[in-house]
Amino acid sequence: MPHILHIDASARPGIAGVDHHGSHSRHLSHQFVTQWQLRRPQDTITCRDIGQRPPSIINHDWIASAFTPEEQREPWMKEALVESDQLVDELIASDIVVIGTPLYNFGMPASLKAWVDQVIRAGRTVGIDKTQPDDPYIAKLTDRERHAVVLTARGGVDMAPGEAMAHMNHLEPNLASAFEFMGITRIHYIAIEGQELGGEVLAASIAKALRNVEMLVSELQRTFKDAPTPELA
Repeated sequence: MPHILHIDASARPGIAGVDHHGSHSRHLSHQFVTQWQLRRPQDTITCRDIGQRPPSIINHDWIASAFTPEEQREPWMKEALVESDQLVDELIASDIVVIGTPLYNFGMPASLKAWVDQVIRAGRTVGIDKTQPDDPYIAKLTDRERHAVVLTARGGVDMAPGEAMAHMNHLEPNLASAFEFMGITRIHYIAIEGQELGGEVLAASIAKALRNVEMLVSELQRTFKDAPTPELA
């Protein structure tokens, strides 16, 4: 039974099409989760709204604590990592990570970058083999198949890989690097474009993205339905 971690990173609290100045990325993530639950109500979901409640930015105490072996950490170090541990636990527990995020100034929102910094953790999501200095990093989230679903909203157009403005889009490549570094390599992308243009351009992009969300939900649900069930001991 797959577990979904649903993350929204938009600074806009509402959903486009429902709320004034609502978020298009929240619209996509809401549609994904809603359609998933309609077909598989037995599956569990953890929701985290980092757009409204951003994770802490890492600081000196966090760095000193994260890079100290667990058995050597002092009480203040354990306290410094409480939030990070919770976010890492949520990620490890998930089978599908659904991220609704806008493209802000060519990259991800600060809240999403803070989440990435909190969950890339030596010893928890990434191992370090000091005997291999040329390539010391070992992805630790490879114990089972996990998927990441990246649902984005962009003000401009033609920003997908291979398109004219792709060089201005550092959101999806950055997230891909972060997920793959931890061992999540099955990444799916759907985007709404043209928010700043509006009109027919935006309407057509929304309609296409919603169709793609529906198809992706069906595809992933088939994947989990066909996956072998572990034998009980």
